[in-house]
Amino acid sequence: MIHSADVVVTNRSGLHARPAAELARLAGGLSSAVTIRSGAKAVNAASVLSLMAAAIQQGQTVTVETEGDQAEADLARVVAAIESGLGE
Repeated sequence: MIHSADVVVTNRSGLHARPAAELARLAGGLSSAVTIRSGAKAVNAASVLSLMAAAIQQGQTVTVETEGDQAEADLARVVAAIESGLGE
């Protein structure tokens, strides 16, 4: 089952460089597959390059989707990380 939630990106850099690396590290360590959707773009959250290529800016609303055995818990972790600013 896929779980999803909308979240506003709070990091001043958006999802570029350091925040993208932090999010990819988190997503890669989860048991669920994590996808970030922004408009028509959908990227694998475990890929730093894909996150950076999506050019997601501060203040932008993205949809986080998780799929897997722990999808609900993993979704909560990813949303919390994005809301916290990803190490800002």
